[in-house]
Formats: sequence, structure tokens, C-alpha cells
Amino acid sequence: MDIQAYIDSGILELYVAGQLNEQENEEVFQLLRKHPELLQEVLEIEAAVVKLTAAVSPKPSAYIFELIKKHLGLGTTETKVVTMEQPTKTNWLSYLSLAAALLLTVGLFWSINKNNDLKNKISDAEVENSYLNIQVENAKKELVATENILKAIRGKDVIAVPLGGQGEFASTYAKVYWNKKENQIYLDAQGLPDAPEGKVYQVWSLTLDPLTPTSLGTIDDFNADDTKIFNIINANESQAFGITLEPEGGSNTPTMEQLYTLGVVSAS
Repeated sequence: MDIQAYIDSGILELYVAGQLNEQENEEVFQLLRKHPELLQEVLEIEAAVVKLTAAVSPKPSAYIFELIKKHLGLGTTETKVVTMEQPTKTNWLSYLSLAAALLLTVGLFWSINKNNDLKNKISDAEVENSYLNIQVENAKKELVATENILKAIRGKDVIAVPLGGQGEFASTYAKVYWNKKENQIYLDAQGLPDAPEGKVYQVWSLTLDPLTPTSLGTIDDFNADDTKIFNIINANESQAFGITLEPEGGSNTPTMEQLYTLGVVSAS
């Protein structure tokens, strides 16, 4: 663009005076960001306004002073004829210049405030956009994780083992999806309540004859996990799976009084 022609157009003076509409203000603001010459011109116009305001400010005349005294009811006890200086044409021009300068200054501050508001709106929009981008990325990751889980539990080599509630925990349930070829299980523990403070769920692989439990580890993040689906390595020749509630850190052998769920692998 022709920078000088834009400066000569007078739009920057209107911008400083706050005489542009919101769309025009935004257009000028964007040009100021792109062209340092325009920004420097605006700064010089603002400086000139400040100097003009100071230069045309009239000193209080005797006329104005007497009007103030009369309005406030002040005076002397003597009867005195006061010849008050009438405002000359030059004074009126000074007052008009002052009024114009004050109007320009008010417009300047209005423009600055509008620009600050616009900057804040842009900043808020950028923050919101960043937040939305993060949400989208998280949603993509969750979708990929969900698709991987579904692929894993729907494979033709996967054995599904329902785990039913036991004893006083009869209302609980879980399900194991066991891929023997890959030596891993997916445990869907949605049917278990949150573990009490100081306790953790521990998963067991069992052989039945003789009954031999092998720990597959504890689920330390059970309460914090929203999906309640856990991937666990299992290289054992499991005949059954069970879940017990144990002290933090787990136990060497299952606490049978705290056996929540148990399920036998189908012979087929």
C-alpha cells in the first residue's frame, strides 16, 4: 500500500480522535501492527494533541474570576463598581480551540479504550482457541485408545471370561478379555466400586487343581481411571481369574474374605 497517501488521507487523525466506527477502528489497528511508519505517525498525532491542549488552555481572566465569586456569593462589604473585562474575539477563539482540543483528547482516550477492548477480545479468543485445540487433541487420543481396546477385545483369538460377584460382594462384576497368543488381558472392571483409602484391587490368575494363585499385579489408579479398563500382562496358563481387595502394595496371597469377583475360563 501507499503509506504516504494513507497518512495524507486524514484517517489517522480521525482514528486518534475516535471518530471511526468499530470496523474502521479495527482495520486501522491491524494496519498499525503491520506498518511501523503508521504507528509512528499515530504517536506523533497523539503527542501533538497533548501539546495543543496545553498551548490553548486560557489563563483564568478577571472576568471569569468575578463570575465565580458572584456565583459563590463572595465579595466585600464595600459597594464597588467592578468593570469586568469582556471576552474578546481572541479569547473566544482560544475557548473554541480548547473545546476542540478537549474533544479530540476525549476521542483519543475513547479510541485507546476501544483498541484495548479489541486487544483483550483477540487475546481471549486466542486462549479459547488454544483450549479448544487441546480438547480436540485429547478427544482424538481418547478415540484412538478406544479403537485399540475394541480391536483388542474383538479379536478372534480373544477369550472372554465373565467374573461374577462373590459372597457379600454378590452385586459386583467384571470381565476379562484374554489374548493367549499375545500374553495379555484387558480387564473391564466397571462393576467394582471405588477402592477405599489405603486399599487396592489385586488381580489373580488361578490354576484349579491344585488351587494356585499367581498375582497379576495391583490396580493402583483404579479410582482415577474413568474407563475402568486395564491392560495386564498374563503369561500364565490360567484356568480362572479373581479380584480381591488388598492393602496398598498388594499381598503375596489373596485375602479370600475380600474376594470380590471370580470367573472360570471356559473349557471350550
